Amino acid sequence: MSEVVFTADFTSERQWVAGRSWAYPDGGPTNPGDNKLDHLTADPAYSRNGTFRATLRSDGLWDTGLLTTEESADGFMVRTGDELEARVRLPVEVGAWPAIWTWRDGGNEVDVFEYHPDNPDLLEFTNHVRGGVSYVHDDAVRPGGVIDLDVTFGRRDVVWRLNGREVFADGRGVGRDWRAFLIVNLSVSAGRYHPSPDDEVSELSYAVESLVVRRPRKPWWS
Repeated sequence: MSEVVFTADFTSERQWVAGRSWAYPDGGPTNPGDNKLDHLTADPAYSRNGTFRATLRSDGLWDTGLLTTEESADGFMVRTGDELEARVRLPVEVGAWPAIWTWRDGGNEVDVFEYHPDNPDLLEFTNHVRGGVSYVHDDAVRPGGVIDLDVTFGRRDVVWRLNGREVFADGRGVGRDWRAFLIVNLSVSAGRYHPSPDDEVSELSYAVESLVVRRPRKPWWS
């Protein structure tokens, strides 16, 4: 049995901090070393309604939306045994780089998903904590498509489900004492690994329609 311990309210300033993250050098606003054209903004129009946007700036960077629970008043963290469920509407435009992921103290990163529309049917799932990765092709994955994601952060196994079907179990897990903050954002590819946006494109977006975290009522080790 499990209970819901977190329901995302992107408008809540207690739950989420907008426009900065220590996953970016000096907390942001840019991260060129990760092949991103991002210039993080706290403008609520870029994230607070659940639609994460990016718009082209005059300097060639893109104002981008990011929300994190790190340094928020509530300070929510996912931990070993938790299950995260999210419904996502994928972006259409090439160059968009949406993700839901975890972060704490320079690591503890697990990517619930990453997506690049230049690979239209492909999702990327990565456990950076212990080195598990999978690239999953599925007919349900497409630009503009709506998908349900479900990830269980197990001690010995992180398990990803897509639209209710298990698609990857990494056999690595996150260990007994793992915990991390949540990040939801839209980045913009700089072109090294995935194409940057077309010249005529000046706005990108994707939507997170829901996000909840469930936790076992009894500790996983009981």
